[in-house]
Amino acid sequence: MPSSHRFFATAPLGLELLLAQELRDLGLPEVVERRAGVAFGGNLEAAYKACLWSRLANRILLPIAHFPAASPEALYAGVHAIDWGLHLDPGASFAVDFASSRSVITHTLFGAQKVKDAIVDHFRAHHGLRPSVDLARPDLRVNVYLDRDQATVSLDLSGESLHKRGYRTEGGKAPLKENLAAAILLRAGWPEIAAAGGHFIDPMCGSGTLPIEAALMAADFAPGLLRPSFGFFGWKAHDPARWLKWVAEAKARAEAGLKALPPIVGYDLDRQAVRNALGNIERAGLRGHVHVERKSVGDVRPRHGTGLIVVNPPYGERLGDEKALEPLYRELGETLKTHFRGWRASVFTGNPELAFKVGLRALRQYALYNGALECKLFNFEIAEERFFVPHEGEPPTEAQRKARALFRKAKSVDLDAGPAEMFANRLRKNLRNLGRWARQNGISCYRLYDADLPEYAVAVDLYQGTRSAGSGPGPAPGEPPLWAHVQEYEAPATINPARAESRLVDVLAAIPAVLEIPPRQVFLKIRRRQKGAAQYAKQADSGRFHEVEEGGLKFWVNFEDYLDTGLFLDHRLTRALIRERAAGGSFLNLFAYTGTATVYAAKGGATATTTVDMSRTYLDWARRNLELNGLHGGRHALLQADCLEWLSEAAHSHGRYDLIFLDPPTFSTSKRMKGTFDVQRDHVELIRKCASLLVPGGLLIFSTNHRKFRLDTSALADFRVEDITRRTTPKDFERNPRIHYCWMIGR
Repeated sequence: MPSSHRFFATAPLGLELLLAQELRDLGLPEVVERRAGVAFGGNLEAAYKACLWSRLANRILLPIAHFPAASPEALYAGVHAIDWGLHLDPGASFAVDFASSRSVITHTLFGAQKVKDAIVDHFRAHHGLRPSVDLARPDLRVNVYLDRDQATVSLDLSGESLHKRGYRTEGGKAPLKENLAAAILLRAGWPEIAAAGGHFIDPMCGSGTLPIEAALMAADFAPGLLRPSFGFFGWKAHDPARWLKWVAEAKARAEAGLKALPPIVGYDLDRQAVRNALGNIERAGLRGHVHVERKSVGDVRPRHGTGLIVVNPPYGERLGDEKALEPLYRELGETLKTHFRGWRASVFTGNPELAFKVGLRALRQYALYNGALECKLFNFEIAEERFFVPHEGEPPTEAQRKARALFRKAKSVDLDAGPAEMFANRLRKNLRNLGRWARQNGISCYRLYDADLPEYAVAVDLYQGTRSAGSGPGPAPGEPPLWAHVQEYEAPATINPARAESRLVDVLAAIPAVLEIPPRQVFLKIRRRQKGAAQYAKQADSGRFHEVEEGGLKFWVNFEDYLDTGLFLDHRLTRALIRERAAGGSFLNLFAYTGTATVYAAKGGATATTTVDMSRTYLDWARRNLELNGLHGGRHALLQADCLEWLSEAAHSHGRYDLIFLDPPTFSTSKRMKGTFDVQRDHVELIRKCASLLVPGGLLIFSTNHRKFRLDTSALADFRVEDITRRTTPKDFERNPRIHYCWMIGR
């Protein structure tokens, strides 16, 4: 075996940067962040050090072979050619972990079987004996990763995942993995606070993972010391003497660190959780160092001094659960503000809206993944200038007040006479024609009216739903599950405001009568040209969502809180095209909004999806849309980033995506962006950056709703460009031929 190696430390999603810094801090050389992990160099002792001391890694792999494997036969031949006698005795046992991405061999069990056969046949041919297979406790674990038909064969030096420290047998209802807990503590700043003598409190400690990891971190206690075994114990190149040297040093450091450990306390109201935590503390060797007792959040108090509070409260699994959990978050906030001034606090939650109920303005926030679920860690400084009151019922916005006044006036309108009758008749006509078309084509959400009459400059969209989340105007028993979303186009300055308002009142009177729905299922928005931050401002804060269907898929829409509902109906055919083109490839959705195109791509058979948007709110919405359609797991990455900045950083990663959907804003000056964006001015550069991420033969679908947009075809002469605007304009939007422009672009 060579004296120097290249190792690879795998990491949970989102921890790559933290892991890279951790390995550098351990003194390991040649640390390079990679996709899904971190590469590093060094001798055998570098691997020992990573296994013993990494709080964040899942596995430490030693790659021993790379070769093309575009067929089962090629995979078998490549594995069979490895000199397995260097690594494993013929009488020993082994197991195979196999994963595949964007490759011909997709079935993991079949791939693992091929690798197993090749290893066994190698030993028969060279030694006349064969090792046995032991999936539970093998002497050596072999890891094979197939990416784009290129195989990497590695030895798993960790054995079981390194997050399994060995102390936790009692998990509770929803335990954090130990390495995620360590990442939370690092992002919360616990090492620095502990070094300064600060105390640690977890007021909802569950099985005690956060307090235990906090103690291990503050005591300089290597997490690997608690493990009974590692994967390299059965490896022929293992050097027990060198390993024991590192273990002895780690034990001495832990003994010294425990003597200077600051106070670490956990509380939980659940008796069984407290019992579980005490058992885990005992197994971690921290009895007498970590204190846990039964107490409610409202009764938690500091003993003395200041320090850090870290809490992972429940955050629900379904849209709307936040209403039931709001009191818990409010109680946590009141406890912090009343009794813990001068402390630091961190709240880890999968529902960022609930963090608002704590009533503290966050200093920093970080995205971390709990499995496939993207969560947020909010860091707070508990100081009076950071306090605010999250009201139970937020006061109505100006838009809400105006809409309510208009609906009150609409009650007195006579639809059988005057101008309102003209609008009502047109609405009935459209309902007959478009309604028939929608039923014949299985369309439940469509545009019914779009300024057909010059006097009534509004758009009316119908949404037929199935259920609602949150209190509010859902379909009551006996009522049709139908909602009307009305958007008033801003009247020109030449129109008398009183006259414009009168016409809008006519509209609000006619719609409930013609559609035969109660007024509470009609929602009004006034579309005006927005500038600066106003274009992103919430219209309200109801938190009410409704489930609708499109193309056999399900989506959450919101009629009150945002200017748009979360589902752009004019892109119905564009999304269908994405579903057709996505099968078997990777998909990128930029300026992704609520991720509806991502859902279509995933359901169309995309092998992996990446969804990028600057808004945390919209990414959370996208996650919920994915989950609503049964789409979970690490194959669907959700990234919060300025798309322009993200594209510039990703431009060097050529050939990553088979299909990209690019639907940028017309103009943006968000405070999170560097500079401004103008789609007419910047589209050529934007398209070129996207195209650099396409695999050979890949496709970019570019769309814009800028009404005066002109594609610079001369600057894109080296691309294949097909205008599909008419093809992607649905029948219900044909009255407005400039609703959007759309192209398919490839090299």
